[in-house]
Amino acid sequence: MGLTVDRRDSLDMTDTGTVHRRQHDLDRDVRLKAIREAAYNIRMGVLEQGQAQGEGYVGQGLGAADILAVVFRDQLTYDPSDPEWEGRDRFLLSTGHYALAAYSAFAEAGIVPREELLTYAADGSRLPMSGMSTYTPGMEISGGSLGHGLTLGVGHALGLRAQGKDAKTFVFFSDGELDEGSTWEAAMSAAHWQLGNLVAMVDMNGLQADGPTGDILSNEPQEERWASFGWDVHRVDGNDPVALLDAFDACVDGAQATGRPHVVICDTRVGAGVPLLENREKLHFMRVEAEDWPVCMGQLTHGYEAAAAAGTDGKVA
Repeated sequence: MGLTVDRRDSLDMTDTGTVHRRQHDLDRDVRLKAIREAAYNIRMGVLEQGQAQGEGYVGQGLGAADILAVVFRDQLTYDPSDPEWEGRDRFLLSTGHYALAAYSAFAEAGIVPREELLTYAADGSRLPMSGMSTYTPGMEISGGSLGHGLTLGVGHALGLRAQGKDAKTFVFFSDGELDEGSTWEAAMSAAHWQLGNLVAMVDMNGLQADGPTGDILSNEPQEERWASFGWDVHRVDGNDPVALLDAFDACVDGAQATGRPHVVICDTRVGAGVPLLENREKLHFMRVEAEDWPVCMGQLTHGYEAAAAAGTDGKVA
């Protein structure tokens, strides 16, 4: 088990409990340091869950860690002591099989105890292999029926606006879901309703269950497609915290109750941060030998500590 960095200095005591608020007023270097630490912790949590089961959607979780670190550590408003607090921003995980990454982000945020990650996918656990809102605190929707997340996000964003709430809706989905017509119906609807309080993020890792995404159904050029639907579009390296922070800042700074919806297209690498997994055959579902999990954790920690010592921008090698 590797190093875990505990950074909870953004939790402010208020009448509603310990509310985490957006960090945009802090010094940029402070924000980036916290994001890098959160990304490391999220990746370590993904590996710990994978080790507990011996398998899982580990590659996607490692690839998405930087996105989740920026969102949960820096952008979202939420109360970890009350995941259903009415004032919270909504985070919707459409890709239910990415749940182990979301659970790790929840643990980093204080929504679930970190030690509970070791119960991932076990009988009776609150952390099933695919995300389910009826089981897990902080899980807003039951994902896994791919292509539905953005549609649900449109409904959440409409509802928040109708209630006069300032909260925003964040939706995480994958490039495989761009094959689904319902995703594009939702994109068209969001622009029609001018849902400026909606921020989508697409994990473009180039892989789905049946093979490389581009071989299954070509989905490029993404920037032009989203722009043609009336969205504010940003495309970045999804494993670069600096680029991610700039993109999400631009989206959230521009988020209004009424306006153009926002999308951050994130090009990520399956297994990012762990060379043993990143350089192996790319698989939708990974089984890892028992003796390799400590190697993976050691590689992750070595890379994190080396980057911190070098004072780099936090982009995983």
